Amino acid sequence: MTNAQPNTQLATIHSNLEKLIDAKSEALPSGFNKTRFMQNCLTVLQDTNGIAECNAMSVARTMLKGAFLGLDFFNKECYAIIYGGSVEFQTDYKGEVKLAKKYSINKIKDIYAKLVRVGDEFNEMIEGGKQSISFKPLPFNDGEILGAFAIVLYEDGSMNYDTMSKKEIEEIKVNFSRKNKRTNEYSKAWVATPGEMYKKTILRRLCKNIELDFDTIEQKKAFEEAADMDFNQERERARPAQESPLNPKVTVIDGEFTEVGEGATDGTE
Repeated sequence: MTNAQPNTQLATIHSNLEKLIDAKSEALPSGFNKTRFMQNCLTVLQDTNGIAECNAMSVARTMLKGAFLGLDFFNKECYAIIYGGSVEFQTDYKGEVKLAKKYSINKIKDIYAKLVRVGDEFNEMIEGGKQSISFKPLPFNDGEILGAFAIVLYEDGSMNYDTMSKKEIEEIKVNFSRKNKRTNEYSKAWVATPGEMYKKTILRRLCKNIELDFDTIEQKKAFEEAADMDFNQERERARPAQESPLNPKVTVIDGEFTEVGEGATDGTE
C-alpha cells in the first residue's frame, strides 16, 4: 500500500465528514467547534490501523456520532473501533461521565465508577431502614479485581448506585458485548484496558436508572449505539439498582463516597 492511498482515504473521509456536519448542524450541541473537532478526528484517524480498508462514508458517519454527543476522539472520550473492515462508535468511561452530567434531568453533583480489588474494604448496609455503601481502597492496589460499583450523587442530596461482581461483568461481556464478526474477537478496549471497560459497564447500567434528556433524537440514538453491550437483552436482576432517601450524612472524601449511619462518626482514610 502506498502513502498516497491512506492520504487519499483521509481526504475523502474529511470531505464526507464536513458535508455530514454541515447537513446535520441543527442536531449538534450548542458551542460545537467544527474546526477543532475535524482536526482532532483526522489526527486520530491517521494513527488508526485498518482505516484505509474501511468505507470512507462509514467512517465519516461514525465520527459524526461523536459530534452529535459533543465528545472528543482525540481526548479519548469516544472511539472509532475497527472490526475487520467495518467501523463502529464507542464511548469511553470519561465520555459516559460527561454525558450523564450534561443531560441528566436531576442535576448531578458527582458520578463515577470504581473497581473493587482484593484487599479493599467494600460494604453495603441497611441501618434503621436506610441503605448505605462504604468503600476504602487499599492504596496503590493492583490486586485481582473482584467487581465494580457506580454511584451518582445528585445536587438535591439523593443518590443512586449499582454494583456488579467480576463474574457478572464477564457474563455481560460474553453474552451481550459486540465482537468482530470475522474473527469473533472482542474490541481492543476489552483486551487493552479491561478495568476501564468494567467501569464503563457498571456505569452504563447505572445510567439506565438516570433519566437523561438529550437535545435531539440523533444524540439519543448515538448514545444508545455506543454502549458496546446491550442491557436490553440482559435478564432483570433479582435486586435492582438501589436508591437511598435524602440523607444529610452523605459525604464525598477525596472523590470517594461514604455514608455514616446515625450515631457513628465520620472518619478519614
